[in-house]
Amino acid sequence: MSVHKEIAFEDAIGEALKPGWVEKSRYDYNRELALDTSALLAFIGRTQPEQWDKLIAFEGGDQDATQVKFYRYLAKEIETRGALDVLRHGVRDRGVLIRLAYFRPAHTLADDALVQYDRNLLSFIRQLHYSTTAPNKSLDLVLFVNGIPVATAELKNPLTGQNVEHAKAQYRQDRDPKELLFARRTLVHFAVDPDLVFITTRLAGEKTRFLPFNTGSNGPGVDGGAGNPEAKKGYRTSYLWEQVWQRDSWLDLIRRFLHIENTGSRKSPHELPMIFPRFHQWHVVRKLTEHAAKYGSGHNYLVQHSAGSGKSNTIAWLAHRLSSLHSDANEPVFDKVIVITDRSVLDRQLQDTIYQFEHRAGVVRKIGSKGEGSKSDQVSEALSGETTKILIVTLQTFPFVLDKVSGLRGKKFAVVVDEAHSSQSGESSAALKKVLLRLGSDDVDEDGDLLTASALARGRHETLSYFAFTATPKAKTLELFGTPGDKLRPFHVYSMHQAIEEGFILDVLRNYVTYKTYWRLANANPEDREVDERKASAQLARFAVLGPTSLEQRAEIIIEHFRQRVADRLGGRAKAMVVTRSREHAVKLYRKLVSYVNTMEYDNCGLLVAFSGELLVDNNPEDKVTEPVINKISEAALPEAFAYTQADDPHARVNPKPEYRILVVADKYQTGFDQPLLTTMYVDKKLHSVAAVQTLSRLNRTHPLKSQEDLFVLDLANEAEDIQKAFKPFYDSTAAESTDPNLLYRLQGEVMSFVLLVESEMDSFANAYLEAEQRSRNDAQWQRAHSELYRFTDPARDRFTQLMTDDPKRAEEFRAALLGFVRKYGFLSQVVPYHDPELERLYLYGRHLLNRLPRRENPGVDLGLVDLTHLRIAKTGEQDVSLVSEGEQVLPGFTGDGAGVRNDPEQISLTELIAGLNEKFGINLGADDLIGSSVRAAMEEPRVKAAAFANNNEDDFGHAFDEVFEDKLIERIENNTKVLQRFSDDDVFKSELTRIARKHAFAALRRDVA
Repeated sequence: MSVHKEIAFEDAIGEALKPGWVEKSRYDYNRELALDTSALLAFIGRTQPEQWDKLIAFEGGDQDATQVKFYRYLAKEIETRGALDVLRHGVRDRGVLIRLAYFRPAHTLADDALVQYDRNLLSFIRQLHYSTTAPNKSLDLVLFVNGIPVATAELKNPLTGQNVEHAKAQYRQDRDPKELLFARRTLVHFAVDPDLVFITTRLAGEKTRFLPFNTGSNGPGVDGGAGNPEAKKGYRTSYLWEQVWQRDSWLDLIRRFLHIENTGSRKSPHELPMIFPRFHQWHVVRKLTEHAAKYGSGHNYLVQHSAGSGKSNTIAWLAHRLSSLHSDANEPVFDKVIVITDRSVLDRQLQDTIYQFEHRAGVVRKIGSKGEGSKSDQVSEALSGETTKILIVTLQTFPFVLDKVSGLRGKKFAVVVDEAHSSQSGESSAALKKVLLRLGSDDVDEDGDLLTASALARGRHETLSYFAFTATPKAKTLELFGTPGDKLRPFHVYSMHQAIEEGFILDVLRNYVTYKTYWRLANANPEDREVDERKASAQLARFAVLGPTSLEQRAEIIIEHFRQRVADRLGGRAKAMVVTRSREHAVKLYRKLVSYVNTMEYDNCGLLVAFSGELLVDNNPEDKVTEPVINKISEAALPEAFAYTQADDPHARVNPKPEYRILVVADKYQTGFDQPLLTTMYVDKKLHSVAAVQTLSRLNRTHPLKSQEDLFVLDLANEAEDIQKAFKPFYDSTAAESTDPNLLYRLQGEVMSFVLLVESEMDSFANAYLEAEQRSRNDAQWQRAHSELYRFTDPARDRFTQLMTDDPKRAEEFRAALLGFVRKYGFLSQVVPYHDPELERLYLYGRHLLNRLPRRENPGVDLGLVDLTHLRIAKTGEQDVSLVSEGEQVLPGFTGDGAGVRNDPEQISLTELIAGLNEKFGINLGADDLIGSSVRAAMEEPRVKAAAFANNNEDDFGHAFDEVFEDKLIERIENNTKVLQRFSDDDVFKSELTRIARKHAFAALRRDVA
């Protein structure tokens, strides 16, 4: 019958621990000091006898007095600094450093490297009577490191009628948080039964919050839900004592994982949150570093971890571990670790966390810090210097430092990508590789072929490893970073499914309400007219949906719903986001919302609007607005202003501040924005695929006052089933089919079949381009080589122009084929080791030629007089579209489909078009782009003004203007990663943006000349 007693479970754990742990008697524990003084003395005696003798000498040889004084001094140091810091860095007693733990060194080259480490004394005491006020109270298990208690555990055996929930209740109800052991010593507490494990790092009575510490229903690193899989032998929770509490693992956890969260306050370490990794965080860091240590650099890893997975901490732990990682042969695996991120919170977290591990400044360096020189200089210094081990950068920093970095040949780099996506395949990523690999004029083959060197820079390299994190991997992401096999798969998974079941995020699809806008138009023109069907359709829909009547109805629906269903939630703290389709939509709807609130005299609906740049509403120069002008606060201050709640402000009555409850956004705050008080989203924009998941996931953050019932989506633009379909690939794990590696050769043949490109011209262009790339922009030879790029693309541009006259359709087919090749090569060359100079040549030449090819005239559409005759916005559904697990979802691989040929616009009568649209009742709209300030800045440059005066041809004017405009634009959007990345990597976007800017600048300057 002993198996039905709790002690049987306790016995099994004790026996499993013993190979690396020593079982001590409860009588060895000093309750007054909350230390095992016998273990402490034994550890010091076997590791630091000389230092201990010095302390004894200070006491005149009195060993007993030395012990008493040291124990008290150590207890005081733990009171001041915390047990974690004392274990890591020891204490100085009258100038004598006494270490309290020895951690495994990064390498073991020295013969005695592990001697002190092996002398650590890890011990446990069962049924420890810990209390000074209640002598009979005991804990099932307490873990010690060299006499310092670091963890407690309550163990429950369901065969006795108790389980892990009873263990949690025992901690909440029967363990006084003020007891010295809990308040000032131990770092973490475990509630354990044979099936489940939960942890907490702070006891707070009934408010104690336990987090799951389980592997997942299918095991660690794969898709599944909450819990643990059935054990082949032993218990489902055996991983806890066999893996986590295993001697080396436990010391490594204390050395490299546990840390105190920096909240900015001056509280003692005992009052600040202690961070203990969740199981998937600990597991992925160990698995990644074990693989890298075994196989070295040159491998890519994709980590698919859901929102709510604690990605920031995982990246911090991984980066620190990689920075000192050694192989089995005791060689450093990486020379530097580069973390690519756009989140300032990760910058601070990395620096704060790693400082606790190292106690050395300069190990982590954020590139772009003010007062430290240019970004280029900072990158150069950090990459070349010895002190900095971890750099935090944006991807766009690297293309501008090629000329300033030296001495990197042969160095090995770990590149940790905060948010992996397909844009990693663009020119910014290639420039990053060129910097780190120092590929250039010296990296040529026997024939001196710079093209081969350029192609080499794009693929995978044995000195570069990528560690990429994302919750929503696209097929391209899996191609770039996935683990090859029958499918391309993530290296490690913590699924949305598991995160929801474990309570780390909420399910945003549970309460989904859809509305639809019904409208009818009438052609009020005296005579009918022919219009471009596509353009006119968009204009008519915009007219209907963004008209005053439509916006007024939307404003009423949003505000009334907010007041009735949202405002009182979370104790009056709940907030909402309104997602719009364009900047103009955001501003107009914001104004209608404000107007409705003022008309109804509501006082709990404070509004903010977020959009980028400067906007002319309805192209009216008298109505020029920016986000700061409307909100009367800076863009940088908006997140903090939106987060503020009067309910949590003790000074609100004396010194009231405005409280904002609703944020209207246009392409801002839809990714990477964490506001736990956000409970409701009003969607008035078509959402697709990853964008749908990222946008709606702004709601899924947890808060102590927030439950699943508080979440609400009111969608005015999408069908609930379409949103559910967008989420489906990312609910469990995501895989992808592999791409045909010969796809590019078929696309190359298609481009060359038009007989518009001449190999000798492409050769001359490539040579000039690659030679220019080796020189500084201030070099006269660079300027001459750069000007020749136009000359070598002129003949092909002229042949294309003639083809546009002779056969417009075939000309557009060529443009589409070339664009398709350029886009696919920019991506596939990162995946497939082509190293083919002909493909690289076509890519370089085609990428630049596309920017110069003339486009067909694209006149606007004059609709004349159109009336909105009917409008109704009605609820169409209120449903739960939560996902059910279907296991791994496989995405199709990259296809050979072209970029698409622009056909001649379909002409249709305006009356016929309106009739068709009236049947459909709505259409999606696009967004606007703003480039005005960059154009104006470029126009101020003397050489641009001179070029406008000297040239009567817009293309010739472009030789001077285009480069200046690019520089000015980059200056203004340097911190807008989304726009800068698209400008750098999307040739069509860049070409069209530059063409519009050039046309405007040329016309304006020529007017001034005239």
